[in-house]
Amino acid sequence: MREGSSEKGGFSIMADESGINERLTALVIISCIVAASGGLIFGYDIGISGGLPMMIPFLEKFFPAVLSKMRDTKQNQYCIYDSQILTAFTSSLYIAGFASSLMAGHVTKSVGRQNTILIGGLAFLIGSIFNAAAITVVMLILGRILLGLGVGLTNQSIPLYLSEVSPAKYRGAFLTGFQLFIGLGVVTSNLINFGAARLPTNGWRLSLGFGIVPSLVMTLGTLFIPDTPSSLIQRGKIQQARLTLRRIRGPCADVEAELDNLLHEDTMVRNFAENPFKAILRRRYRPQFVMAIAIPVFQQLTGVNIVAFYAPILFQTVGSQANAALLGAVILGLVNLLSVLVSTSLVDRIGRRILFIQGGIQMLFCQVVETYILGSQLGDSGEIPLDKTYSLIVLVSMCLYAAGFGWSWGPLSWIIPSEIYPMEIRAAGMSITIAMNFFTTFVLAQGFLSMLCHLKYGTFMFYGAWIFIMTVFIAAFLPETKGIHLDSMNTIWEQHWYWKRFVKE
Repeated sequence: MREGSSEKGGFSIMADESGINERLTALVIISCIVAASGGLIFGYDIGISGGLPMMIPFLEKFFPAVLSKMRDTKQNQYCIYDSQILTAFTSSLYIAGFASSLMAGHVTKSVGRQNTILIGGLAFLIGSIFNAAAITVVMLILGRILLGLGVGLTNQSIPLYLSEVSPAKYRGAFLTGFQLFIGLGVVTSNLINFGAARLPTNGWRLSLGFGIVPSLVMTLGTLFIPDTPSSLIQRGKIQQARLTLRRIRGPCADVEAELDNLLHEDTMVRNFAENPFKAILRRRYRPQFVMAIAIPVFQQLTGVNIVAFYAPILFQTVGSQANAALLGAVILGLVNLLSVLVSTSLVDRIGRRILFIQGGIQMLFCQVVETYILGSQLGDSGEIPLDKTYSLIVLVSMCLYAAGFGWSWGPLSWIIPSEIYPMEIRAAGMSITIAMNFFTTFVLAQGFLSMLCHLKYGTFMFYGAWIFIMTVFIAAFLPETKGIHLDSMNTIWEQHWYWKRFVKE
């Protein structure tokens, strides 16, 4: 695709070979920031879960068996938190997210991207209230399920919203905004946990209840942004789509060429007789289907969310006290957050593939270092905590690992799926992607503490092996997508050494 550019009113205007002018206006920036802020609720939950087991009153009320194991003087450091009920508290959100993401494609198609984000925010808000008021484990897990329903809907609709509103030239940067807010949510929750742990009794209620704040920020903000033109056309609101295009491209922009493009795509979708979930299985969509499964599964097999969920537990495993473990989680979150900014500045300049590959190599190196230190110093028993020097090396290694993820698999795992699907299977493709993400997260989160207890330091090598596999996969099978308009994306598969045999059917 050829693109020309000019300057008008301080903003960049791009015209592709179809005559589409994509102007970076203030409304585009504001809308994308508001939508991306939905990452706060996902990030907040990721961070809050791991810090709660550091709070004695929380364990006394809901998980006394874990507390008893902590006080055992003959405890194995690797096995302190090996409790399926405790991991069910964390992982219940992700099985609920898996279920809601399967229906999210139908919801976004029926009510639009904006309304789906709104519904997800309300579900998360109610779940946060349930958690803060919990008096039993059942009530605690019910609140987590409501959080999962909300996150499942928002994680599917937000990347779609960002990819459909942002100009192609800046699409990668805006989509990394979602991961940036996830990182901000993680850091915020870790800071809340660090402060709440100092309260004598109900600090855990503050940690869980504070989730109301990011959900309110996103939900209220969503009321004031427009739905995407693609979504409006999909629901037959042609005139509203034209007005929305004029608003987001600027009053002086000629939007008819872009509108005609969207109408043509919509006509093709309406004439597309097959069910999108059935259609994506066709040979011509093989590359998209493979990526819909591989990208989210590989993202979780980096192990980063496990590190984020259980960072305080991991730091305590290597010998840190509770407060130091919570502080270590804060540091880890800050590194991840800052590294996303690196991706934001580079993803539309140097491309997606090089960030994927470099980040994978860096994460693999860190996993090897952590395996060696824990294996040589703690061994299988894990009864002797690491000395301060080795603990510091583990912290630095985890930070480098988090940085590598932050500028590669973190944001890119949202960017690639949101831009590669043609409109006729876009909602279905994103539903599959998010569902696979949540299902893999559920399995890994539910099994991690038990895996840590049985595999011990070998757990890190398990994830290291997967990082090696996924890095090779990206190098061989993922073409570059930067700067390509959504309706021209099929050309990358037609030119790829392997996928062209399927696409050119």
